[in-house]
Amino acid sequence: MPKTILIHSFHHGVGRSNMTANLAYLLATMGQRVGIIDTDTSSPTIHCFFGLKEEMITYSFNDFLGGKCNLEQAAYNVTSHVDENLKGHLFLTPANNISEEPALELDGSQDVDLLNKGCQKLIEALMLDVLLIDTQPGINQKSLVSITIADTLIIILRLNQLDYQGTSVTVEVVRQLSIPRVVLFVNEAPKTFNFAEIKAKVERTYNCEVAAILPHADELMALANNDIFALRYPKHPMTATLKEAAANLIA
Repeated sequence: MPKTILIHSFHHGVGRSNMTANLAYLLATMGQRVGIIDTDTSSPTIHCFFGLKEEMITYSFNDFLGGKCNLEQAAYNVTSHVDENLKGHLFLTPANNISEEPALELDGSQDVDLLNKGCQKLIEALMLDVLLIDTQPGINQKSLVSITIADTLIIILRLNQLDYQGTSVTVEVVRQLSIPRVVLFVNEAPKTFNFAEIKAKVERTYNCEVAAILPHADELMALANNDIFALRYPKHPMTATLKEAAANLIA
């Protein structure tokens, strides 16, 4: 049964797109057919990770929202851009193109139906095992539209007070949406911290499963959102943690 996994955060800049790209790649190394949708039309990012240049983008998620195409037409096979030897396949629907104005956004119950039907057709057309959706940050009507179609929701947070507060609000809201599974990813944790203690504390605080705790990595910062960390650093401890989390998500 194909799974739809959404990656969300309360704030910008916590590594949401980076996490999506790495999880997608690692799932593909396991032989999965993986679709990725970038729904953040105002700040498109994920295409950079997969080497999909803007001049190669004919249709996008923005065009889908505008009724110019279906999601299948906006999905690009980026497998060979990443690694020709992948066991699985990667299909990316970019959020937007710099030539497109204005940036459209999900909004309202009609868009819930539009997105749900579009995703189901995309899954069928590309025979996907997993569909990853990178959402807009925050808790508002625009972000909630996409969250409602999730089988699994990943909420990413960092260990600071603003993220603690924002994540608390997010968890309380999504509990009312009957999402089958909600998990937390703690990102950029200082290496000097005791990760077992962090996991226990965060799970107690939110009464929610912590699926991964990822350390701060200078190597990741150096990539500057232009490459996939797990591909470039396959033996790094963080890659091992991400791989374990990816396997857990589809178990």
